Amino acid sequence: MTPTYDFVMSRSKPKCAMLRMAFRARHTFDARARSSVRKNRTYMTKFNELNLNPKVLKAIEEAGYETPTPIQEGAIPPALEGRDVLGIAQTGTGKTASFTLPMITLLARGRARARMPRSLVLCPTRELAAQVAENFDTYSKHLKLTKALLIGGVSFKEQEALIDRGVDVLIATPGRLLDHFERGKLLLTGVQIMVVDEADRMLDMGFIPDIERIFSLTPFTRQTLFFSATMASEIERITDTFLSAPARIEVARQATASETIEQGVVMFKGGRRDREASAKRKVLRALIDAEGDKCTNAIIFCNRKTDVDICAKSLKKYGYDAAAIHGDLDQSQRTKTLDGFRDGSLRLLVASDVAARGLDVPSVSHVFNFDVPSHAEDYVHRIGRTGRAGRDGKAITICTGRDEKALDAIEKLIQKDIPRLDNPVKDEPKPAEKPERKSKPSDGKKSDSKKTDRKKDKEPRGRSRRDDNGSTVVGMGDHLPNFIALSFDERRTG
Repeated sequence: MTPTYDFVMSRSKPKCAMLRMAFRARHTFDARARSSVRKNRTYMTKFNELNLNPKVLKAIEEAGYETPTPIQEGAIPPALEGRDVLGIAQTGTGKTASFTLPMITLLARGRARARMPRSLVLCPTRELAAQVAENFDTYSKHLKLTKALLIGGVSFKEQEALIDRGVDVLIATPGRLLDHFERGKLLLTGVQIMVVDEADRMLDMGFIPDIERIFSLTPFTRQTLFFSATMASEIERITDTFLSAPARIEVARQATASETIEQGVVMFKGGRRDREASAKRKVLRALIDAEGDKCTNAIIFCNRKTDVDICAKSLKKYGYDAAAIHGDLDQSQRTKTLDGFRDGSLRLLVASDVAARGLDVPSVSHVFNFDVPSHAEDYVHRIGRTGRAGRDGKAITICTGRDEKALDAIEKLIQKDIPRLDNPVKDEPKPAEKPERKSKPSDGKKSDSKKTDRKKDKEPRGRSRRDDNGSTVVGMGDHLPNFIALSFDERRTG
């Protein structure tokens, strides 16, 4: 039996505030009680114990899943109760299904109206939005629910046609969502469930004004779900504005990487600045070669889009199967590249951080950080692309002297030292030094031997030279014109 608390109302505090405090204290105690019970369990929870819709359970079974992950087990029950949820878990633990499954179950009843979606999922990148859409298709195939995907790089007319028919689930990036709203093609007053996926990135990377505006356009009575792999304290304070007494589900220490990922860092000294990038790419190729057949496929992360293109072209030049993906590419090209990487026809994907969030390819064997990420949290998301779903993975980072501060921040965040690896590229022998030049005579005059050598080995200085007969020729062909040979007096009188 779960103990309860009795609270005595004080005149110094409003009744509603005291009720809120009581509710939060009760929930905290209950969560701890449930946690202690789970530790003593001798069995695993099954999906059919989570009160999901039978048709959703059928889709889960057909997808080959039976047991929920810890984040799914913790987040689905309060979400089904209609409560706000703050879910924090490392990458690759099934956060997408944690909100997709209860959302589909709650939306199974009811009907969508034109231009008024019943639920909204906000994602920071097109790739993550597309992944959420795929999850929705997988788990709702036995239910008559509709969806629309609003992302950049796709025709407005096609998206508007879907919205006009009415959608149960609207999955969007903030910019494209507001574009449709500004055009008068979308109303958010019917949103019952709102999900913010990768909440820390959405709030931390310039999306705050857009997020606040979108929230202001939705009903106050909506249910809100926040999910992320990291949740810094300052970002968590922002979430208090959007969530009401949320059930906080944290299945692992914040900002931790999966234990199935083997990590390492190569300390790289580039030497000359103009040759550093080339030498660094050589180290990358050596690291890939050193992994051999174990590196079945890999994602290579660069900080800048220009470096993504340069690195991909360099790998292709040396015979590696590589392609680039970043935010400046057309959506069709990005989709084609990702599809090739997923189906195994592309081995190496060179990416900016646009691919670090939400790229779900379960069998990525390696991640190479060509650059140390400037934000420590991005490291967790990058290496989380490998070692997913219980598989083993490996993440190797190349660190220059300028990146050591960023590396220290990463090690503080993940609370562990990353093992140092040997540089696979051995130092090349330095070129032989040139012999020292002989010092000039102290009196400042040129040596006689130098003059003699110049006379013997070289033609006279200036434009003049000598022909085969020894005559002087002054740079106008092989003969000396008569008017030049004449003296000044002869030319004047003549």
